[in-house]
Amino acid sequence: MNRVRIPIALQQAVMRCLRDKLQLARQHFAVEFPEPKILYQQRGTSAGTAWLQAWEIRLNPVLLMENQQPFIDEVVPHELAHLLVFRQFGRVPPHGREWRWMMENVLQVPASRTHQFETRSVQSKTFPYRCDCQQHQLTLRRHNRVMRGESEYRCRQCGEKLTFSG
Repeated sequence: MNRVRIPIALQQAVMRCLRDKLQLARQHFAVEFPEPKILYQQRGTSAGTAWLQAWEIRLNPVLLMENQQPFIDEVVPHELAHLLVFRQFGRVPPHGREWRWMMENVLQVPASRTHQFETRSVQSKTFPYRCDCQQHQLTLRRHNRVMRGESEYRCRQCGEKLTFSG
């Protein structure tokens, strides 16, 4: 696997943002939250993920390199909010009212569920599928599941089963 090298200055900017937002949470709750581990191994089009039990955040190194400060300002607090919500409220809907409240009132960042970064550089090969009303593109993983007979997918519009058209 090709590893993207994240410059030290960029890693430091990520940690600075994380520590600043964590400090806001510590002050708000008067609780000494531990610093989560940051890993740069998120793949695909996801900018990041929060691993709740492991208390770690995984960031997409390609999207970080391509978007730098906007990525840091948006994704780091987003994933930290998931960890903090889990610690304070337990298992709740991932982008529910507790998460929105944590983002806006504690971390002081607008609550946005998805990023708007360009993802062409991290998109994988897709496969053409059809239903009664339109053409669909399935990822390699979903395509392989269909080919092995493990899954079937349906169109959200017409409800018909998708069939491989390649």
